Amino acid sequence: MMDGREPAPMEKPQGYWAGVGERLLQDKLTMACFGVLMLLILSAVFAPWLGLADPYKGSMIARLKPIGTEGYPLGTDEQGRDMLARLIYGGRLTLFIGLMPVVFAFFIGSFLGVLAGYVGGLTNTIIMRTIDVFFAFPSVLLAIAISGALGAGIFNSLVSLTIVFIPPITRVAEAVTSGVRSLDYIDAARATGANNWTVIRMHVIGNVLSPIFVYATSLTSVCMILAAGLSFLGIGVRPPEPEWGLMLNTLRSAIYINPWLSALPGMMIFVTSLCLNLLSDGLRSAMNVRD
Repeated sequence: MMDGREPAPMEKPQGYWAGVGERLLQDKLTMACFGVLMLLILSAVFAPWLGLADPYKGSMIARLKPIGTEGYPLGTDEQGRDMLARLIYGGRLTLFIGLMPVVFAFFIGSFLGVLAGYVGGLTNTIIMRTIDVFFAFPSVLLAIAISGALGAGIFNSLVSLTIVFIPPITRVAEAVTSGVRSLDYIDAARATGANNWTVIRMHVIGNVLSPIFVYATSLTSVCMILAAGLSFLGIGVRPPEPEWGLMLNTLRSAIYINPWLSALPGMMIFVTSLCLNLLSDGLRSAMNVRD
């Protein structure tokens, strides 16, 4: 029996990415880590406009000033350079070298993994056996070996770290693509006469990029620590560039004079890598539709 009321309008179904965004916003820990990372990134990008001291200008009279010294909120380093300015400017290189190799490895590794997983056969054998060669070496030793062979420098660090992270991303991409290749909708696409490139572009990539992307985000903190380690060993960023790993190396001599000062770059690396790990975990949970 009709009561004269209009039927309630049907709610529009929520899209996948809208659901991911909603779950991320509800995760307070993930959003807090995202806020810390954005603060670090924005402060590094806009460092020239923050009114900081010259990170390259030192004074032998003002060497190793403690934290809280007037005019030097975080003290000075072994050459009398302002630590606050060097930490903020150092975030530029540290974050850049920590993020860009993963970005490059994501695109290269995804291409190789999808190609190997979808085509299979001899192509899969050639790609994956070549990747297995790199897995014979621990990532730290491989990065040190490549950087040592290429020499110190920002560009060489980017190249060495990119090479280190291509194999794990390729392996994940190949495993995910191999699972997708046998699904019914892929067979249906082939039955319509679509060529391999069309099937990969229209049906495979969209279904495999999410797990590959989530895995790649989990590597960013590892990459940043490796980049800092290369600079610490003297085969990464060259002095006098401000970079957290290099600052750890140069401040080693001050650990018995001013331990808190020498610990500041390490604390920045720890906080940033922790936030990256927690953000990656939150992103993985938000993109898992089964949760």
